Amino acid sequence: MDLMYEGKYHQLEEQHWWFASRRDVVYDLIKSLQLAPTAAILEIGCSGGPLMQRLRATGYSDVTGIDVSESAIAMAHQRGVPNASVMDGAALTFADSRFDLVIASDVLEHIENEATALHEWNRVLKPNGQLIVFVPAHAYLWSHHDVVNHHFRRYSRAGLVAALERSDFRVNRSSFWNSALYFPTAALRLGRRLLASATTITQPPNGDLHHFKGPTNSLLLHWVKFENRLLRHLNLPIGVSVFALARKPGP
Repeated sequence: MDLMYEGKYHQLEEQHWWFASRRDVVYDLIKSLQLAPTAAILEIGCSGGPLMQRLRATGYSDVTGIDVSESAIAMAHQRGVPNASVMDGAALTFADSRFDLVIASDVLEHIENEATALHEWNRVLKPNGQLIVFVPAHAYLWSHHDVVNHHFRRYSRAGLVAALERSDFRVNRSSFWNSALYFPTAALRLGRRLLASATTITQPPNGDLHHFKGPTNSLLLHWVKFENRLLRHLNLPIGVSVFALARKPGP
């Protein structure tokens, strides 16, 4: 991602409603797996380590994080997060069958060779190991935000499932996420596209990453967290992101 965007990302990732609510839903999915506290967990794209901090605080003892960004890992170390290192998510240096769970939230779209990355994630999982993957949804929502983030693609639900199955994963569940903000997000991005075709407009340097004041940030966070509770019981038909819970086949 652009350096200006990355700096703002690290400033906001702990409290910003988007990042906090996504960690919340990822944590819910992890809890649903009923892993042992000693389960080996790898977070690919751990950034400054806030999810790793939560996992360790709630009793998981074997948590590893990697990120391609040196500044992200430096931030993780400043926050006292151990076992975080700089590594390419498509070229892992871990041994085969090392982990019980791999988490990749908004990572796959950053990697040009999707198949190589998924093969690596499959390789480091133990037989019957689990993968949680989140990606941005809907190609028609492509915008300057994707350009700033150095995305290669956005995904349909069926497209994500197909990519996982091609890489020898068995998909147990897939759903959209963040349905509440799908319609305003679609209106904003499609509206900007129409304006851009008619006139010259200045694109925001940080894409759609904005700092919201306390009450607004809190409202959005609670709104999406309510949706996260619904996801414990059902899949959502539309959203800004799509996720899948998949398994590496075992004996």
